[in-house]
Amino acid sequence: MASYTIHLNGGVRSVESTDPNKPLLYVLRGMGLTATKFGCGLGQCGACTVLVDGKAARSCQAAIADVQGRTITTLEGLGNSSAPHPVQAAFIAEQVPQCGYCTSGMIMAAAGLLARNKKPDEAEIRAELEGNLCRCGTHVRVVRAVLRASGQGG
Repeated sequence: MASYTIHLNGGVRSVESTDPNKPLLYVLRGMGLTATKFGCGLGQCGACTVLVDGKAARSCQAAIADVQGRTITTLEGLGNSSAPHPVQAAFIAEQVPQCGYCTSGMIMAAAGLLARNKKPDEAEIRAELEGNLCRCGTHVRVVRAVLRASGQGG
C-alpha cells in the first residue's frame, strides 16, 4: 500500500491508500474532518472546497497522489470558535448560514480569494464564488460577509 504525506491544518499526516486516485475529500472525511462536504462529486457545487497551497480547490476532484507533499487547509484548520478566521467571523456577523451545507465551501473559497486579493470588489467576489452553489439563496449575505472580512464593510 502506498503512503502519501500531506501537510494538513498545520500538521503533517501520512495517508495510506491502495488507490492513488482516491479523492482528497474521502481521505479528509475518513480522518473525521467532516466540515468538507460531499455535494455533487463532480467539482461543480463547491461544497468540498479546501485550500491547497493557499488556493481554493475542489477536494472531490483532487487525487491523494496529486496533493502529496502539499499544504491542505480545511475549515477545521482555518480558525476555531475562540479565534475565528476573519471570513468565519464575517459569515457569523452577516448571518450567512441557512441550512449550512454550502457554508464551509463558501468560506474556504472566500479565504482563498482574500489570500491573493486583500480588497476584492463585489464583481470579483461574485466571480470567485460563482461555482459555489447555495440553494438557500444567501449569496447577497455571502458577498457582504466577504466585503466585511476584507475590511470594506458589509
